[in-house]
Parts: sequence; structure tokens; C-alpha cells
Amino acid sequence: MSQAEAAARTPRPLWSLGLLRSEIVTMFRRWRTLALLAVLAGVPVLVGIAVKIETGGGGGAGGGGGGPAFLSQVTHNGLFLVFTSLAVTLPFFLPMSIGVIAGDSLAGEAHGGTLRYLLVAPAGRTRLLLVKYATVLTFCLVGTLVVALSALATGALLFPLGEVTLLSGTSVSFGEGLLRALAIAVAVALSLIGVAAVGLFISALTTSGIAAMATTVGLLITVQILDTLPQLHAIQPYLFPHYWLSFADLLRDPVYWDQLQKNLGLQALYAVVFGSAAWARFTTRDITG
Repeated sequence: MSQAEAAARTPRPLWSLGLLRSEIVTMFRRWRTLALLAVLAGVPVLVGIAVKIETGGGGGAGGGGGGPAFLSQVTHNGLFLVFTSLAVTLPFFLPMSIGVIAGDSLAGEAHGGTLRYLLVAPAGRTRLLLVKYATVLTFCLVGTLVVALSALATGALLFPLGEVTLLSGTSVSFGEGLLRALAIAVAVALSLIGVAAVGLFISALTTSGIAAMATTVGLLITVQILDTLPQLHAIQPYLFPHYWLSFADLLRDPVYWDQLQKNLGLQALYAVVFGSAAWARFTTRDITG
């Protein structure tokens, strides 16, 4: 057996840090990714300015009864702008951004004719799929942290900082409030792993990045609408956005874990089901790009 044949028959690991690093760097160098992050960073600024203008005019933030339960606390403590901004971006802006990145992950490569060049090693498809999903999850975390950090900076500039009064009425130090904000950011990022898996599956079905992105975002909007219809209450606990706002339970003392655990379990289920479907499709797909 020649050396080349032996190398070809040697099992390759299903994970490659080099490939992952390359994919992450490539993703964050794209103008589309930077534009999405800029939009996410801009949302807390707009929310903070709107609250500042409203309170400056003699009104109370969230005085009309709308918005997140902690919106009225923003003027008293700028740290609450982090919680408010995550609540505002989670239903649409964050998942839409994930849908764009995930939808284009495989379909964009196929459309550009670069997908087959990434599949040069044995078991290349499985490894590439895992790396693509890990790259999308990286964006989930980075996008969430961008919102949180932008909100923290805006809140510090526009409003006072200090002890945090939790939703249960107890107060904690500003340092503990920061730790809870970090925990909430991680919880929000984990809430998006289901959307990432759905987007990856859709991306494996087509060679058009635009079609995959549009389908993923359209599905997201449809599911969000279904989750608001009282007539569908029986199936709503199985829809991936149903428990998204459960992160607010991290602002209670003691923390309510029930809804958080249901959310993480549901996201894991979507990741397994749609990740497996994406693998089944991608590993049998005829790559002609």
C-alpha cells in the first residue's frame, strides 16, 4: 500500500480547530456579519435614548404598561437597559441575525462554488457540518454579548448605576447584578441554538443562500405568530420561541429554574432533531457547486 493510499484510509477526526478558526475568522470578516452586529449594537442605544427622552419630558419609562417588566427600572439603574435590550432583541433582531448566518452557512458556499473544495478529506462532510454549526453558535454568543455590552455602555452614560432591585423586590450589589447580566446573556445565547439548527437544516436543502436565509427568517416569523395565538396553546410549549423570555427568572431571588430548564431542554431537542436532519441531508447530497 502506498503512502498516499494509507493516508487516504486513515480515519480523520470529526473536529478540526484549524477549520473552525478559519470559518469563524471568515464569518466575522464579511460585511454582512459586521452590518448585523452593528444593527444589534444600535438597538440598545436607540432604546436608551428613547427612554431618556421620555423621562426627560416628564413621563415614566414604560408608564403605559407596555414593554418588559423591568423597563421602568432603566431610569433608576442603567444596568436594567441590558435586560431590556435583550428582551427587545430576542423576539426578532437576534434570531433574524442567526437565521441569516445559519441560512447562508452551507447554501452560500454551494452557490459560490466553494463547498466542494471544503470536502477534500475523508468524513469531510460531517466535520464541516459540525464546524459550520459551531461557527453559527459562536455568532449566537457574540451577537448576544454585543447587545449586552452596548446596553451596558449606553446605560452607564445615560443613567445612574448602583444596587440592583430584582423582580422579587430584593436588592443585590452592582457586582452581583453584573454577574446576573452575564448569566442572562449566556441564557439568551443558548436560547438561539434551536434557530441555528433549523437554519442549518434549511441551508442544507438548497444551493441558494438568499433562499435559505429568506426561508429561515420567514419560518421564524411564522412560528412567532403561532406562539401568540390562544387557539394553539396545546402546541405552543413545543415551539422553539415559547420559553425565550424565561431569562427574566434569573432576576428573581431565589431564581426560578423551571421555565429556564424547559427552554434549554426544548432548544437541545431542536438541535438534535434538525441537526440530525441536516446531517442526513448533507452527507447524501450531490455537491455540484
